[in-house]
Amino acid sequence: MKILLLEDDLNLCSSIQEALQKNRYIVDSCNDGETAMLYALNTEYSYDLAIIDRMLPIIDGMSIIKAMRRKGITIPVIIITGMSELNDRIEGLDNGADDYLVKPFHIPELLARIRALTRRPSEIKQEKNFCFSDLSFSPTERILSCGTNSLLLTARESELLTVFISHPDILFSREQLINKIWGTDADIMPGNVDNYISFLRKRLREIGSGCEIKTVYGAGYKLEKKHAE
Repeated sequence: MKILLLEDDLNLCSSIQEALQKNRYIVDSCNDGETAMLYALNTEYSYDLAIIDRMLPIIDGMSIIKAMRRKGITIPVIIITGMSELNDRIEGLDNGADDYLVKPFHIPELLARIRALTRRPSEIKQEKNFCFSDLSFSPTERILSCGTNSLLLTARESELLTVFISHPDILFSREQLINKIWGTDADIMPGNVDNYISFLRKRLREIGSGCEIKTVYGAGYKLEKKHAE
């Protein structure tokens, strides 16, 4: 799982980052709001969760959260702040945060809140159907459709396609795909990812889709509409 950490207190930022990495999270950290905004709004980084200090310098954390939600970035967000009044909590939650943790806090509590929040999206995703270009996909039934053509995917093919079709035109490295599908502690060779990519490409051809999973050599894969030749 990949986490974005935005905290201007360098000591606290370092402590949180160290704890997250010990728990096998991938972490990007920023210490000012201007840089943080660039990271938070770049969907190519494919974060699974963000931890945002409300009182960042230059651009405050609340403005970053609002900008994320306006752009359609729906990842869970935890605000960490010294502002503990009830109205502060309400304002944070009403403006796009999913949880609100008041400083000082214990790191194990933060880790527990991360685990709780990241359980919810997977449950929601299983109920949602995805559409992109001429494709329609039901993760619960594992049925991929294009026009009047449809077919049943295997469980692993379904998990891989869900990543691509929920983030079309976004580039994923092999390592990111392994972490999202098999988990960070899985002993999976990159060649296994290539095999499943080949399987999905065959499926797209079978239903006559105008979409393809493109290889960006040295970087990874992304789902996009075929370009006219």
